[in-house]
Amino acid sequence: MDQEKQQAITSLFEVVSSIERKWANEWNNHNALGFSKSHILILDYLAQEGPKRPSAIAERLKVTTGGVTVLTTKLINAGFIEKTQHATDRRASQLVITPEGETILAESRQQVSAIINNMFGMLTAEELQTLRTIFSKCLLDVDSNQPK
Repeated sequence: MDQEKQQAITSLFEVVSSIERKWANEWNNHNALGFSKSHILILDYLAQEGPKRPSAIAERLKVTTGGVTVLTTKLINAGFIEKTQHATDRRASQLVITPEGETILAESRQQVSAIINNMFGMLTAEELQTLRTIFSKCLLDVDSNQPK
C-alpha cells in the first residue's frame, strides 16, 4: 500500500473513531431511559422478529450468551421482556417483548431519531446513501464478499 493511501486510511480511522465517540456521548447525554444501545437493540430485534432464544440474540448482537444473560436480566426485571418456554422444545427458553417493552422501544426510537438527526441531518439523502454504501463495503468479508 502506498504512503498516500496509508495516510488516508489512518485519517479515516480517526474520523470514524470520533464519530463513534460522538454517537456514544450523544446517547449517554440524551438517554432518559437508562438503557444501553444493546438493550434497545434486543428490544428491537424481538419486536421485529418475534420470540428468540438467547443464542440467536447473542449471534445477532455479536456478544456471548453470558453477555445476553446480563443484558436481558435488566430487561426482564424492568418488565420489558419475558422468558417463556420454546413452542416446540420445552427444554429451551425464549425471550419475548412485552407491551411495556414495545412502549419503551417506541420512546427509544424517538431518541435515536433525534440523535441521528443531530449528527447527520446536515447531509443530503444522496450523501447518506454514499456513506452507507461505503461502510457496507468495508464490512464485506474480502474472501466471500459477504457481510462479516
